[in-house]
Amino acid sequence: MLELLPPPPTDPLWDLTYEFGADERSERLDLVLGVYRDHTGRTPVMAAVREAEIRLAERSASKEYRGLSGNAAFNRALLGLVLGAEEAGGSAGRAAAVQTVAGSGALRLLADLICRTRPGTTVWISDPAYVNHRPILEAAGLRVRPFGWCAPDGGFDSDGVLAALGEARRDDVVLLQGCCHNPTGVDPSREDWEALADLAVRDGWVPFVDLAYHGLGDGLEADLEPTRLLAARVPEMLVAVSCSKNFGLYSDRTGCAIVLGSSRQAVRHAETALQNAARTLYSMPPEHGAAVVTTILEDAGLTAAWRAELDVMRGRITAHRTELVRLLTDLGHGAPARVLAGQRGMFSMLPLTGEEMLRLRRRHAIYGTTAGRVNIAGIPADRIPCLARGMAEVLAAR
Repeated sequence: MLELLPPPPTDPLWDLTYEFGADERSERLDLVLGVYRDHTGRTPVMAAVREAEIRLAERSASKEYRGLSGNAAFNRALLGLVLGAEEAGGSAGRAAAVQTVAGSGALRLLADLICRTRPGTTVWISDPAYVNHRPILEAAGLRVRPFGWCAPDGGFDSDGVLAALGEARRDDVVLLQGCCHNPTGVDPSREDWEALADLAVRDGWVPFVDLAYHGLGDGLEADLEPTRLLAARVPEMLVAVSCSKNFGLYSDRTGCAIVLGSSRQAVRHAETALQNAARTLYSMPPEHGAAVVTTILEDAGLTAAWRAELDVMRGRITAHRTELVRLLTDLGHGAPARVLAGQRGMFSMLPLTGEEMLRLRRRHAIYGTTAGRVNIAGIPADRIPCLARGMAEVLAAR
């Protein structure tokens, strides 16, 4: 059987990571994988997470099965965090959450829900998009249609996006990243989000929000505002939530899938469908990360500590981008610097071609994706001048 398997495509991000691992140059710089690193270059365990784990170890709770929806307290906590206290308490009745294997698992579970509801549905995704969006959607049996995201000046293409999505039909699904767009770092303004909500209501397409970086752009509440704005306006919405970045739970694979509907019955049916899909994919999600997040969000002191640490992380990412912009400007490349200045979150899209990114890698041992994405959150502060000089050399060679 295995001899019949054709050579499958490899993952481009992990291919670059393996190439970086084999690079013996001491000055090499890994800006490929989306992980936050502190000033030492390590991905730290957040203090609130460490304290929650200590409490969990002391409590020594049972490890019995949680059920197909996972940790119910975690689901309530995430509903409250994302949509507000009314939904956490269940009084509104418009939303339900199912714990998943991180954000990617939420995307796949919700994609399966779409396909089970309307096989062959068209899902619109931004171009460029998160590298795993198309594979996940197509693996679930959905059609994918791209729409442009950035204007020629590097900012958000408001007119272009609204014109493209004006072609979306009733019952199509539009996948939107709630904040800190990956890979570009370019987000719509509040006015743009309001226009998108108007379009969804008018034309009847369903927003599907990928929420993976909240708290790392303009602050937790500001980053959640677009998702809440859409939820208040549209009759139905899907949300994939990740706890990998803002809780630092990368390898604990913690997230949830949220569905919003126009009636309690519709929401209950969707929740059951998600449970059934989970049963066939992985039965139920791992408990540890969900227990950590629940412990933090149910304790006022730990919540405050987590939010404060998240603000420090966000401030450091912003400072890195600001310093890169300053250095590039000082080196005589003000136009590309201005493009970077308008971006938010962990990632930036460098205004370089694929060939120039390859030159950056070969000549300066700086690893980003061929499309130009780099992880701003992964740069040690003392290496920002190296990135600026490498970019300046590549730009000067044009």
